[in-house]
Amino acid sequence: MAILQRPLIAVLIVVTLCSTSFAGDTYKTIESAAPQEIVDGMAAKGVRGATNIVTGWLEIPKQIYVTGKETTWLRGAVIGPVKGIGMTFVRTLAGVGELATFFVAYPGFYDPWFEPSYVWQKE
Repeated sequence: MAILQRPLIAVLIVVTLCSTSFAGDTYKTIESAAPQEIVDGMAAKGVRGATNIVTGWLEIPKQIYVTGKETTWLRGAVIGPVKGIGMTFVRTLAGVGELATFFVAYPGFYDPWFEPSYVWQKE
């Protein structure tokens, strides 16, 4: 039993030292953020939500283009609108959710609900 204790203790020491090296990497929370950072996060989340509500329909031409570029233009013309309609609902509902909860620091620190944050950004 004593033979196993030394390697186990060595492994625990190494794991402990490695995990403390990441202690400086802190995630931003409400408690650790300055008031201006909180207001900026709320504003960004609210604007992102409103923007996604207004521009959600742009997923239809985007998905036609993306599907056509990834496969063939015929598939893009047929499958793209279906994908676009689905993504329109997803983006618009995410926009409604973000706008309704702009004052809540979730997920993360006012992070977007999904990527890309806006319809015009690359996936």
